[in-house]
Amino acid sequence: MLHLQQRIAASAASAIPFAEFMEQALYHPDYGYYTAERTRIGKRGDFFTSSSVHSGFGRLIARQVEQMWQILGQGPFVIAEPGAGEGHLCLDILDALAQESPELYAQLEYRIIEISQDNRQRQRQTLETHFQAGRVAWCELEDLQGMQGCIISNELIDAFPVHLIEKHAEGLREVYVVNGENGFTEELRPVSSHLIAQYFQQIGIEPALGNRCEVNLAAADWMRRVATTLGRGFVLTIDYGYLAEELYAPYRHAGTLLCYYQHQTNENPYQRVGFQDITAHVDFTTLQSIGRQCGLDVLYFGQQYQFLLGLGFLEMLMEMESRETDPQKALALRMNLKTLILPEGGMGETFKVLIQGKDVAAPELLCARRIQDITMPSRPF
Repeated sequence: MLHLQQRIAASAASAIPFAEFMEQALYHPDYGYYTAERTRIGKRGDFFTSSSVHSGFGRLIARQVEQMWQILGQGPFVIAEPGAGEGHLCLDILDALAQESPELYAQLEYRIIEISQDNRQRQRQTLETHFQAGRVAWCELEDLQGMQGCIISNELIDAFPVHLIEKHAEGLREVYVVNGENGFTEELRPVSSHLIAQYFQQIGIEPALGNRCEVNLAAADWMRRVATTLGRGFVLTIDYGYLAEELYAPYRHAGTLLCYYQHQTNENPYQRVGFQDITAHVDFTTLQSIGRQCGLDVLYFGQQYQFLLGLGFLEMLMEMESRETDPQKALALRMNLKTLILPEGGMGETFKVLIQGKDVAAPELLCARRIQDITMPSRPF
């Protein structure tokens, strides 16, 4: 907190845009929420991710990855995952491929892009077997220029720093953070970048008068970098968010900014700075638009429950239940897995899945299967 107060005091305007405040709170090399040593995910942390709920999430994604590999000709294949957390999704995908698709596993390079040394240590422990097998390594995104394969991000973009914007009679105003007598406080000032107005022009929507919203310029930059890096293949993005029309709807008066601490949410990013997560819902319209400008075709966009059902969620659930002899454990398994697809109190509708492709034509992806076309197994696997 002190370093942020000093940063604000040293700035020319004695204020910094909220996006800069959020970046420092989350990613400062020593004090940032995602970079300092702490438990963030799971019961002892601040939130759950889909991959921390059950390994079946990664197992289903592995099925889609295997089809992508087949579409690309079954040659050498790279999976790149930025912001891989403690490595659970990577572990579940690699475990599934090693068991169910050994030919792909033998040709696979799984590359993690990670800025947090704390996370790297956790990933090393989680993925020790696959490190020893030579399947996993760390790198920078730029090291993967021209890669053939799939870039996967799971709950990454929601934690990019966002600009807080309000619409007033005199136009767009931006939230700046200043030092107050009792801590951080806000002031509205002219927007810090012409790119903010340009952002709304591109999506053809502006916030309603009096509304506050978030603008994630970093997400657009990220999509450009990803599209430029990928030689041929796919981009798989999983996150909570909406299309722009819903994200900036007039009824959404206060935007979507939320903080997470010990599995409780709040709307005050100025408390527990560096010790709580700060997120905002993703604008999937902009991700798709920027992707198209950079050569990425939209192959699939849907809710997480649709995505998982298409990949065989129900079949997997039946298979796992058939192997569990303890009725209580079978019930716990069912409830755990259902969290991934339930609309209320679960992740099924809140999370969206976007798959974009580069130089892959228009394949019929496994995840796009209609529910009515899915044949349930007549016996356990």
